[in-house]
Amino acid sequence: MSNVKLARTLRHRQTDGERKLWSFLRDRRLGGYKFPRQHPVGQYIADFCCEEKFLIIEIDGSQHGTQIEKDAACTRYLEGQGYRVIRFGADAAVRETKAVIETILSMLQKPSPGLQPPSPRGRGELNKVSISITSPRACPPLEGERSR
Repeated sequence: MSNVKLARTLRHRQTDGERKLWSFLRDRRLGGYKFPRQHPVGQYIADFCCEEKFLIIEIDGSQHGTQIEKDAACTRYLEGQGYRVIRFGADAAVRETKAVIETILSMLQKPSPGLQPPSPRGRGELNKVSISITSPRACPPLEGERSR
């Protein structure tokens, strides 16, 4: 199955975390940025991708605990393409949505890395940033929220 067909299939099989986050990202609702879901990037499919800011958001379910190396390889590839990758646990996306959205907004405010202009020696460099929030405890309580 091609990545495009697989991406279409995955759009119809969203997890609760993806569904919750999509309600904030769709139709340019978050800061006016476009975030296609299940977006093919090379050999991988990003859960959400803002090409304008070279930002990829991944929602990791419980199965990701057993595929750490696969996720690391995916992140290395995406960073090699000039993207910043943020990973959130599915539980955090559902229960700590406000903190997740604030983290995404913070990343959107930073300059997009992409490929930097060539250095005097003719070699471009990449800025790499990876953030991972895998549990609700990783997100500090926001103002007005009770801590758990």
